[in-house]
Amino acid sequence: MHQILPTQPLMEEYTARLPILVVGLPGVPGYNAFFYLRRLFPGQVIGIVPPNAPQLFEKVPPLYFSPSLISADPEKIDQLTQVFDQFQVRTVVDASGWCALKPCELDPALGRRLNIDVGVNVMREAKRAGARLIRLSTDLVFDGTPYLRNGILVEGDYVEDWPVSPVTNYGRFIAESEVQILTEYSEAAILRIALPMGPSMNGHAGAIDWIESRFSKNRPATLYFDEVRSNLYVQDLNKVILAFINNNEKGLYHVGGPVPLSLFEIAQAINKLGNYPQELLMGCLRAAAGPMPPRAGNVVMNTDRVTRLLPKGILRPWPASPSHLPTDRDWHTKRESQFPNQAIAHYLYGDDMDSWDHPLNLMGFGST
Repeated sequence: MHQILPTQPLMEEYTARLPILVVGLPGVPGYNAFFYLRRLFPGQVIGIVPPNAPQLFEKVPPLYFSPSLISADPEKIDQLTQVFDQFQVRTVVDASGWCALKPCELDPALGRRLNIDVGVNVMREAKRAGARLIRLSTDLVFDGTPYLRNGILVEGDYVEDWPVSPVTNYGRFIAESEVQILTEYSEAAILRIALPMGPSMNGHAGAIDWIESRFSKNRPATLYFDEVRSNLYVQDLNKVILAFINNNEKGLYHVGGPVPLSLFEIAQAINKLGNYPQELLMGCLRAAAGPMPPRAGNVVMNTDRVTRLLPKGILRPWPASPSHLPTDRDWHTKRESQFPNQAIAHYLYGDDMDSWDHPLNLMGFGST
């Protein structure tokens, strides 16, 4: 197992209001943020295990200094009240939400509860406690179709005050939760995040591990040529979350990497670096995939506002190396040589495998 390196920062370097509560551990952002924050702040981070994810107790082994998981149902505000009061929570990272696009279309009542009601419950408890609140949102509050801005036709590059235009129930619910949270608790910070590139709790819910789970079982995966995201490494997102834990900024901020990629291009990188059969990767336009669920187009966000608050270079390109960036639709079929084992771990989960905060190191899956 990879050793945690001595370059790990000390807790004294930060001025965070402790303890920190993390909500939304079943999702990629919350799962990764929890591991990161509990390593930085031993014994000062609490993660909520909702009723539908008891496997978290096995997936997140307790550290010797931080057995910090607690069972609670965030849909029930009385249980949240008990957590806030028991631990005297001072900061909340709310990564809750149900980003399953098709199920949200088929069961909008459940989608509303998980994407609006939970976030509003957490906000109200944070406000009652006077706690710092960082709420994670999504780029899918936009539809991604070309639009006119100042008389110029633009794709992507959404700024924070541009009107939302979601095409899915998931996007609509998250957009509605943004309004309600900021209306009731104006001190909250909402981070609209791009596609987070990191491991997931169940091993197939993240962008990388879902695609790889298909390829590793010799199953095909069809991805879209015209759904474009500005992906970011979860360790970079973690640094942004930490910055907001330590500042007093409020309102909306866009957080994404600087390189726009289609879902097909993301899969190309995974297919090639993982040495998977090229014929397993297929592509199509969104229109060819049918109406359910609706798909957004280019939802790349403008990150100028958040970048001004951060040290230079935090929001890196994904993938970090230009040599791993697809150049055309046949890029993944050009195989001059095999990539080494663990190439995906070393490059697509971050090119910083020797760093203590590489997600696979934090979770105990790194290798020397």
